[in-house]
Amino acid sequence: MTDAPGEPSPRFAYARVERWSDLPPVDSRTIDVAVLDMNHGLPNVGHDAIVAIVRDAAVALDAQLERGGLRIRAISYAVRHRLIVPRHDGRHRLYLGTGGPGHPDPRHNTEDNGEAGVREDPSWEPPLWSLFDAIVSDERAALYGVCHTFGLLCRWSGIAEPKLRGADKGGKMSGVGTDELTPQALDHPWFGALARDLPPPGRLPVLESRYYDLIPSASFPGRATPIAFETRGDAHEHQRALTMVEFARDGDVPRMFAVNNHPEIGAADRVGTLLDEMLARGTITREVYEARRAILPVLRDDRSAERLRVARAVFSDLARMQLERLSSAA
Repeated sequence: MTDAPGEPSPRFAYARVERWSDLPPVDSRTIDVAVLDMNHGLPNVGHDAIVAIVRDAAVALDAQLERGGLRIRAISYAVRHRLIVPRHDGRHRLYLGTGGPGHPDPRHNTEDNGEAGVREDPSWEPPLWSLFDAIVSDERAALYGVCHTFGLLCRWSGIAEPKLRGADKGGKMSGVGTDELTPQALDHPWFGALARDLPPPGRLPVLESRYYDLIPSASFPGRATPIAFETRGDAHEHQRALTMVEFARDGDVPRMFAVNNHPEIGAADRVGTLLDEMLARGTITREVYEARRAILPVLRDDRSAERLRVARAVFSDLARMQLERLSSAA
């Protein structure tokens, strides 16, 4: 698949890697962004939204890229479905991890059950763990992840373990919820500034869609900085789910960071456009299209402006900042 979500741009290209022969040659004038697709072959608007974020960054950086004779290319790797894990060999300096179905531990995914579960081969996990090791150790590399990638990073680092949201927590979480920043986040130069922008300070509206919470383990926080938890509600303190975590920082900016929500899903009109494009390309059925459009009223709720501000700060602004740095250094 080579069609990119969104409008074409001369400074942007897209490639899909489902077998190693699909990987395009390295081009010295191309900044390659690795999209770690965790959707296990299922069509997902979040994946297309992430690709569109990269494309939009290329459009915004058009003048800078043109001066350098550069372009940006998003390369989507079918990690779980086709066992394609990129190598950290100098080609990629920016990695973006998607959401996906099933348990964050692939050994628990033994039956196909739509978004709730899939049948998968877990042999992609060791090379992915090696990739995470390489990224966190390389001060020139950055990774930002959402949802399923968040769960994988928590398991890789040992800081939290997935727990199915039972009836005591209302089952699957869906819709606009609220995350609570930690004291470490309030003191953080990036997240502290975000907190001061929003009323009330320290409470962040986020778009939720998850079956599993990530509950801190005995080794928490280990080699990570907790940035946010679910709001307390009726949960005991030790049962509160971790929802944002930083593994590495570059000065004031998170360098390896992930969230257990969906900041890649933008404004309602944008999501509607992405769904229209996916339907036109045949990557989703009419049934899936109608089901996904049901989220649009949720995206227009009375906290949409604040939610979009948070979404930019915890994902798209970070990606664009890294791309601006890479294009300046090329």
